[in-house]
Amino acid sequence: MTAVDDPARTAREAIRYCYEQGWTDGLPVVPATREDLDAFLATTDRDPDEVIGAQAHLNRRVTVRQAAVNAIMAGCEPEYFPVVLAAWDALNGEASTNGGAWQSTSGPAPLLVANGPMRGRLGINCAGGVFGPGFRANATIARAIGLLVRNGYGIKPQELEQATQGVPGRWQLLIGEHEELSPWEPLSVVGGLEPGVDAVSAVLIRCCEYVDNRHTDSAEAVLQDFADSLARIGAYLGVRHSSGGLVLGPEHAQTLADAGYSRADVQQWLFEHATHTEAELAAAGKGGGAPVRDGVVTMMPSAAEIPVIVAGAANAAISMVFRPFGWAPWSGRSVPVRWSASSRPTALQEVSP
Repeated sequence: MTAVDDPARTAREAIRYCYEQGWTDGLPVVPATREDLDAFLATTDRDPDEVIGAQAHLNRRVTVRQAAVNAIMAGCEPEYFPVVLAAWDALNGEASTNGGAWQSTSGPAPLLVANGPMRGRLGINCAGGVFGPGFRANATIARAIGLLVRNGYGIKPQELEQATQGVPGRWQLLIGEHEELSPWEPLSVVGGLEPGVDAVSAVLIRCCEYVDNRHTDSAEAVLQDFADSLARIGAYLGVRHSSGGLVLGPEHAQTLADAGYSRADVQQWLFEHATHTEAELAAAGKGGGAPVRDGVVTMMPSAAEIPVIVAGAANAAISMVFRPFGWAPWSGRSVPVRWSASSRPTALQEVSP
């Protein structure tokens, strides 16, 4: 039997060829066919040759067509492609993705947040295990972004990418906000859109750190725990300020809301309490770099620059701190998904709590 007569063998050889060309992130990719490409491009009204990103210092540009090819290789379904494009646009709107950030020694990863009814339609997980594996849309949409950076810009580990150690979630950090269990408006509304709009928000991050506090019903005690995590000296580079955001588990979010805290109140409290004395910073070799106010250094740049998201299951009082890259945290902007007439979702599924 020849390779032509053996589809499994043909597929293996195609995957092996992709490895040999350096097109993969270490896992097998789905070889893109012309039929697949046509199906993906049919989900958007954008010109396939539209340039959607550039790294001028590398003399590299990427197009809608290249994004489609990499989304196919990542394992996306065609209906995911408008979300991939929205995620890419959201990232390009962040100051942190310009000036060589993709090549940073910290190896930052995109954190993508999905809002709107598409979460149910596409199966974007926003509940239990939201940061983990097992959900095709979450994994492959985020992976498409990583492959596009790799194959479109040529930024690969130990080549143009300069990551000292890197981030485990470099190509798999898409979460849905759990709007159904959130006591506040969706993140996309904070980002300037109307409720119910399918949207993506994005920020480059350095890492995630969990906060487990199921021992108190006091909102202020929980906030102090978050502030302590945000103020961690190891995340402070020794000049100006650090950066941080929160992905609140639904139980923590409800505890804060029940005590009368809005999202903005939470941000302000954390800004005021995520601090260190200059002596504490100096003891870690990081003193003298930031202004001292009332005897302390505020670790966060401002209250508004602490993104607060709600996601996960309501089965334990656990939340996550994440670290936006460098000194260019989230812009506060959310990007609507641009569906073509043929790809706009109609039938919606319920989002499981």
